[in-house]
Amino acid sequence: MADAADVALAAGLMGGGRAAGELGLSRSEFARAVQLGIVRADPQGAAGAARYTRTELDRVRSAEGFPDTLLERVETIAGAEAAAAVLGVGPSRFTRLARCGHIAPVGYRINRYRAVVWLYLTAELRDFAAREPGMLRGSAPPGDRELIEARADLRPRKWRERHVGLLLRRTADPWERAAVLASVLPEDDVRATVPDPAERILLGALAPPPPYGHPQVPAAAEVAVRLLRAGPPDESGWYRTSLDFALTGARGQSKSTGERGPT
Repeated sequence: MADAADVALAAGLMGGGRAAGELGLSRSEFARAVQLGIVRADPQGAAGAARYTRTELDRVRSAEGFPDTLLERVETIAGAEAAAAVLGVGPSRFTRLARCGHIAPVGYRINRYRAVVWLYLTAELRDFAAREPGMLRGSAPPGDRELIEARADLRPRKWRERHVGLLLRRTADPWERAAVLASVLPEDDVRATVPDPAERILLGALAPPPPYGHPQVPAAAEVAVRLLRAGPPDESGWYRTSLDFALTGARGQSKSTGERGPT
């Protein structure tokens, strides 16, 4: 009797490992391509591991310049020293640019010292250098100096903003969109915004998994999980307002269709 993988393959569906191989990508490169919306999972797939259609892979392969352009779009650089080299500046200047929010990380990893190592898209670094040559030399502008004096670090916030935006673009389902927004909030904020326990259970069930590369080792995971939650009050307040708005739409759909969420 054929197993689930054989059935899926016969239907033109394949798992991430096989899809990555067919596109000439490593697992991490493929995960980045999915994260960025370059490769789209089958929206009709059953719950569980994502599946990808032959049609979707053919679409990606048909793009001009494949595979070089695809590899360029998903290439990442880890850490300030390597990223600074792409920009042609020193690590301290790059760190200032990133901490002040001019360059947004696309991912992270936790090293053996439990320090966050931010990942940046190489193509975006090159674009920034071409677009903002003035930022690569001279003194810091007044706004940056104020942030530096306040010892601000906008990298986690910028990463969350990007992460949430990418997740929201991958679904039109109102309850799934609400779950994305709820997943960024601390538990107390979710309880305050969503007083109905049934709705909180549903949002938890629909919550997106941690991003690819999120550590499994408890000590590293403890550091990484803090990156997933909104920090400053103005940031968490924005997500609470957005969640409340999303829930209004989700509840409205449930009342009209009788599907998905509590009524």
